[in-house]
Amino acid sequence: MSEQPTVFIVDDDPAMRDSLGFLIGSVGRRAETYASAEDFLAAYSNERPGCIVLDVRMPGLSGLELMEKLNEDRFAPPVVLVTGHGDIPMAVRALKAGAFDFIEKPFSDQVLLERIQQALQQDTSGRSGERDRAEIERRAARLTARETQVFELVVAGKPNKVVASDLDLSQKTVEVHRAHVMEKMRAESFADLVKMAVTLDVTGPPRTIQ
Repeated sequence: MSEQPTVFIVDDDPAMRDSLGFLIGSVGRRAETYASAEDFLAAYSNERPGCIVLDVRMPGLSGLELMEKLNEDRFAPPVVLVTGHGDIPMAVRALKAGAFDFIEKPFSDQVLLERIQQALQQDTSGRSGERDRAEIERRAARLTARETQVFELVVAGKPNKVVASDLDLSQKTVEVHRAHVMEKMRAESFADLVKMAVTLDVTGPPRTIQ
């Protein structure tokens, strides 16, 4: 069974933390509260699904600075910023830095809950996509240098005869490498292989074997 997602509340205002924690708990969601960005980072694990409800202005590490740190982690949960009117330019900067959304104080409980639900859905789909990508990356890492070259040329649409000419190999050798690529990548069809190449951003000429 997958872990229940958690709404991580990061706000230096105790009353706001308690209010948000109660609100989120009232709809059956798990919530954890943190009084500072530093406290949150000390407990942070990217293996835990969920989203972050984050105050923009806090003593010490600000909400924006916390976001910049989280941006280094592709498994970081989505961030919903809670901002005052004067913090809008900062919130816009955070959106450009990858925040999911921001809500201006005072806000409607229903609006916040809707944003949280959307952020949790994004986290679920994002984690699924990242798991898929990581698995494809593991498969690609098992390819030899020559198999990688064949893979890149084949998914570029070149037939075996052209691949053989480009790599100065026999067509039979290319066919063997291609079969190994299909097997190691666990591709059930050529279309499967192309989709994996798209996931891996495989474009351009093949790499040169050193």
